[in-house]
Amino acid sequence: MKPHGRIVGCVLLLALAALAPPASAFDSSLTFAKGTYVMSAEGSYGEQFNLEELAHESHIKFWNAGFRASILPFGPTGPSFLHGALEAGLEPLYQRYTDPAPAFWAGLALVFRYHFLSLGRFVPYAEIGGGPGGTDLKVKEIDSDFSFLVWGGLGVSVFLTDSTAMYAGYRYEHNSNGNTDQPNRGWESHVGVLGVSYYFR
Repeated sequence: MKPHGRIVGCVLLLALAALAPPASAFDSSLTFAKGTYVMSAEGSYGEQFNLEELAHESHIKFWNAGFRASILPFGPTGPSFLHGALEAGLEPLYQRYTDPAPAFWAGLALVFRYHFLSLGRFVPYAEIGGGPGGTDLKVKEIDSDFSFLVWGGLGVSVFLTDSTAMYAGYRYEHNSNGNTDQPNRGWESHVGVLGVSYYFR
């Protein structure tokens, strides 16, 4: 992600934090109660990085958009700083490649997030996600009509109300066709994500 993009993201997060009501007014046990549903809309920007330090790479750049429907199956659990809530959901995701040439990936991802609930309206999270999809990306790292997109990431949500949160985070993303076709060197990317979530019962 470019430096100016990181700066804009930090400024946005600080502005949201300044607008948020005091943390003492937020009851995470109610917002993250067992059986709560979560609807999220998000967008991100990413760029390939050369994990294996190979001589040639395609310099892939992309943006994506997704809409996630989730549930909190257990409610708040765990002791002290590990106190949190698990979110499990499905996310139709569209990824649009802009470099080295226009292309796409579209599929359905299974996403798990663990929300850490010890900081009031500031709710850090860790996530993993992934799923299969169709693609027309033709580069030296991968050239097939099908691939898996998988990621892991960290971020933070800021609750503007008891049911609405903005979030920002980082993802490490991998794209591979699972050796269903050749070539399949696969590729990795750094991704910055912004989104909004609504919690309801």
